[in-house]
Amino acid sequence: MAYEYRRHSSHVLNLTPLIDIVFLLLVFFMLTAHFIEDEAIDIQLPEAISSQSSQEDQPLVISLLPSGEILLDGESIPLVQLEKKLSAMLHANSKRVVQLKGDRTAQFGLAIKIIDAARSAGAESLDILTEKP
Repeated sequence: MAYEYRRHSSHVLNLTPLIDIVFLLLVFFMLTAHFIEDEAIDIQLPEAISSQSSQEDQPLVISLLPSGEILLDGESIPLVQLEKKLSAMLHANSKRVVQLKGDRTAQFGLAIKIIDAARSAGAESLDILTEKP
């Protein structure tokens, strides 16, 4: 009995046409897809009859004039009374933010005293306002 030796050839599937079809489908779907933006709902809000700005969210503004005069929210106040008045205003305000607007020709030492008074009064944040360059 003669044995026949069969040649084992490996059958490899040619995937190139399949990959071509997949890429063609990908390109087709990318070109035909409609990218739709979400439409915003048009809402017309009612107008208020009267409006009041919340004073609690407004920072306290201390202005230092070139003459050395101190203004607390537009009212002139001597330096010796600043800490007491500022403390009362800050405790009534939930935000506790103070802004210092000082003239460039004002005395630097007076500005330091105002900063110290604001810190002693309980200010959580002190912003020194400047002009844009």
